[in-house]
Amino acid sequence: MSNPFRILAHYAVARGFRRWKTREKLERWQERRIKRHVKRIWVQSAFYQEWWNGLRASEWRKFPQIDKSIMMQHFDTLNTVGITKQEALFLAGESEETRDFGQSSIQGVTVGLSSGTSGNRGIFLVSDREQDAWTGTVLAKLLPGGLWKPAKIAFFLRANSNLYESVKRGKLQFKYFDLLERVEVLVERMEQYQPTVWVAPPSMLRMLADAYLQGRLTHVAHKIISVAEVLDPLDRNVLERVFQQTVHQVYQCTEGFLGATCEHGTIHLNEDIVHIEKEYIDPATRRFVPVITDFSRTSQPIIRYRLNDILTEAAEPCACGSLFTAIERIEGRCDDTLYFSHAHEGIEVSVFPDFISRAVIAASPSIDHYRVVQRGSGVLEVSMRISEEADHEQVQASVLRELKKLAERLDCTLPEVHFVPYTFEAGITKLRRVERRLD
Repeated sequence: MSNPFRILAHYAVARGFRRWKTREKLERWQERRIKRHVKRIWVQSAFYQEWWNGLRASEWRKFPQIDKSIMMQHFDTLNTVGITKQEALFLAGESEETRDFGQSSIQGVTVGLSSGTSGNRGIFLVSDREQDAWTGTVLAKLLPGGLWKPAKIAFFLRANSNLYESVKRGKLQFKYFDLLERVEVLVERMEQYQPTVWVAPPSMLRMLADAYLQGRLTHVAHKIISVAEVLDPLDRNVLERVFQQTVHQVYQCTEGFLGATCEHGTIHLNEDIVHIEKEYIDPATRRFVPVITDFSRTSQPIIRYRLNDILTEAAEPCACGSLFTAIERIEGRCDDTLYFSHAHEGIEVSVFPDFISRAVIAASPSIDHYRVVQRGSGVLEVSMRISEEADHEQVQASVLRELKKLAERLDCTLPEVHFVPYTFEAGITKLRRVERRLD
């Protein structure tokens, strides 16, 4: 059962009632919390007892990393609440199939599935205590008026959860919008509900923008929050132009609530609830892969967990003054880094998704939507939705020129490029503007 006093306590902390005057003091506080947390988990998790191989809590930075495949392989002995992977998969799968998410818990522990863009779906477990902590933190970081001003929240999700339902507090209203429903139905429900906060993937926000321009959607939220998919510069520009406001972002995955935007629209890592090590893959451009340690989550401990994401650290501190790491962009998955052949050496050169995105966007303002997929053969498939008044052949030629310019800057040979029809349908799968497939 949710505890309102616990929610208020976490809300107060997340609103900044605990202040660190310097980054060094924040890091010392994190260190103390992590050591205490590790000692507790060592007692409770058979997996971690063996995985840490006798290392002390003070040596936690030496612990071998885990990832989704390791967590799923050892799910039964990693979690501390005695839930088996078979039980969790059955319950979560049944909820998704019936679209009834009200009973997706076992012994008071909420069970859910990640969306699994890579085909490797993860299970998340959240206890009542952890759910209250999540609720308090989300309310503090995301809602304009906090707990004391009325807000009507529209959550667009592929699967609802007790976790999301827990946001309902006092003057806050919440409605779940199933991304698998037809857009016409969703828009009609939006017109009836008239939410003041939208929380949705960018691909769905783009569809709401289309409905607004067509006059089918007349009400605009006071705050728009992008979740679940990478917020591409093209989508951000369109949404902010149509709705005349900053589009905020949440960085959340199965492994935790990792970041959110401040009032300036800058993403900050939630370093008051997680520690994030930066595994730099391109120090010159400040790109890194996050390795996270959640020092409050015990039902499914996340300790030195390597994500598959590429983040770009901001070059300068944010004007809001937060000590928490500022992120310039959540770029995408490591798996979606493309590879071009070096022009003079027999090596492959990494081409980050952001390079491709900016090349395509720079080609023409007539591009409404795009996707670039590199197949296992190396061929680039480029699909675009282009404004009707534009010359499609000219736009394609411009995209090809920009991609060639990118290859030249990287001293590479541009792979063969095929232009194919744009067919992505929002809601069914996550949108990945730049993607690498091995098939």
